[in-house]
Amino acid sequence: MDDDSQPHSQDVSQPRPGPPFHLHEAIRRRAEEIYHRNGEIPGRDTENWALAEAEILREFSVATRRTAIVVNLEGVQYVGEYTRATSEGYLPGEFRPGAPVPVRVDGDKMFVMRRNGKELETNIVQRVG
Repeated sequence: MDDDSQPHSQDVSQPRPGPPFHLHEAIRRRAEEIYHRNGEIPGRDTENWALAEAEILREFSVATRRTAIVVNLEGVQYVGEYTRATSEGYLPGEFRPGAPVPVRVDGDKMFVMRRNGKELETNIVQRVG
């Protein structure tokens, strides 16, 4: 059987582009929220800002992380994104690159069968070929 006719997988994990231009404003607002939440104690501007910056950057990092799996199926390359919350413990690297994997495509969803019998549900974001 031709290699392109077997589904093959490849894990991809890449961050989206950098923070939005309004990051400074988001940090300023969060610092003000922290100021009010902590009893409006004067003289803690630097601490409030540092805490706000850490919170906002952490939220931005988690919200923009993209995880995907790439599968070649009958000469077509599918890129399916998934979230950690819905992946039921799936970890990148669970599939060996180029290894055959059971896959089914249903509309804009791709389901990849894992060794533990569970399916990794992804949203197809790209089709090539």
